[in-house]
Amino acid sequence: MRSIGETARDSGLGVSALRFYDRAGVLVPAWVDPVSGYRWYEQEQLEEARLLARLRRAGMPLADIRLVLASWSGVDTGLVRELLASHLRRLEQGLSDARSEFSALRALLDHRENAMTSLRTATVRLSIAAPELAAALDAVRFAVSTDPELPMLGGVLFDVEGESLHVVATDRYRMAVARAGVAGYDGSRVQVIVGTALADAMRALLDSGGPARFSVEGDRVTLEAGDGQAAGQCLDHDFPDYRRLLPAGGRRTVVDVAAFLKALATGPVRSGEAGAHDLSVLGVEGGGAVTLRADGHDDPNRVAVNRAFLLDALDAGARDRLILEIGAPTAPIAIRRPDDEGTFSILMPVRLED
Repeated sequence: MRSIGETARDSGLGVSALRFYDRAGVLVPAWVDPVSGYRWYEQEQLEEARLLARLRRAGMPLADIRLVLASWSGVDTGLVRELLASHLRRLEQGLSDARSEFSALRALLDHRENAMTSLRTATVRLSIAAPELAAALDAVRFAVSTDPELPMLGGVLFDVEGESLHVVATDRYRMAVARAGVAGYDGSRVQVIVGTALADAMRALLDSGGPARFSVEGDRVTLEAGDGQAAGQCLDHDFPDYRRLLPAGGRRTVVDVAAFLKALATGPVRSGEAGAHDLSVLGVEGGGAVTLRADGHDDPNRVAVNRAFLLDALDAGARDRLILEIGAPTAPIAIRRPDDEGTFSILMPVRLED
């Protein structure tokens, strides 16, 4: 007999996925301990688990997966071949439809490019307090993407509008926004993406204090502070409209950061699926207190998040007390500063399968 952990490790399915497929009647363990509820599998079931993992990665519907597994070891595998062929046809048709939609979207983007380019090529000259810009960059730097497939997210967005500068970073799974006041600019809204290396060089200039001077001329951005200067080309990409990604709001509670970090260090951690990060399952009690759950129960007041991302966001919050804004299990959570709600981060929830 093989334990559920061994079966998960050798099949490529997570423990939580095996539990889900047990409840769904797709891959039922050979024996379940009546006292502990622990699941055990026969050696022969490992092949089925590996097959299930392959079908799952291929996106086959659960009903068809159940039929494939039921027919896999039979003498007549005609049904299996038919199901595989049918699913492949669906995938090919879906890809064809997606290509048509993307062609239409590219045509729409072509019409929008001139307007979007104007946000990057205007001339900007403004001043900003160096400590304020340093704090803003520190608040968002952790969320910059390192995915080479998404170069438009591989930097920090500088969004200048009126007397405000917003700096923004996101890697799709988390987003951080910080706001700082500016002076000396009264033009239209301008957005530029400053690459990671240049953004870090700018941050290194700001420890001297005093005023900093930021300018944009065409595709070149420059920051001057003290006797130093950091300059370079902005990234020639469009950043997503971060304002549309902001959470709609949820239950808010103030947490003591030191106590919360201690709870995260000693409290329950839920293992993610194979290769995934560990998760923290947060719950909101009736009185508003945030607690850590041992598991993901069917509870509308809990949400699972990447534990490492949560720790990064708390550190970037740079306050003894922070506001956690938690909504539905499928909604992002926000981490805000009580004294500056214009600087915050959001974390995407992780779907729990049980």
